Amino acid sequence: MACFLVPAAEAVVTTVVTKVLRKKESQKNAETVTVQLDDNTIETGEKIPFSEKMKWLNKLLWGGSGLLAFEHVWHGEVVPWFPFLTAAENPDSLQEMLNEMSTVGVSMAVLVTAVWGGMVAVSSLMEKRALIDGPVPEKE
Repeated sequence: MACFLVPAAEAVVTTVVTKVLRKKESQKNAETVTVQLDDNTIETGEKIPFSEKMKWLNKLLWGGSGLLAFEHVWHGEVVPWFPFLTAAENPDSLQEMLNEMSTVGVSMAVLVTAVWGGMVAVSSLMEKRALIDGPVPEKE
């Protein structure tokens, strides 16, 4: 009924946080990493800023919320007139809607955030491995 509102609310918050982080990070210089791979090729890259990783979460949340909102419009649960949610029209449905938001909506938001946390953990591990290998000495 309205489960998509919980991840959408989280997406609004993370969008604001991302913009603040991006502003702070723009004042710093990006950290460059140079790594020599097994086949003796040299790769140079920059560490991924945390604001970019927050953008991953934003995209996951906005995309999921948008898809769920479309599905609810498709089934007639969201309408273009007030109160916009058909469940909000009578008190019995309103209680059911709030229950769904607190169970299904929160579960979806937590799951998406956990998946994003896994993505961040893997990317951080990859960055640390690159840093452990250290910069490649210049060949003379």
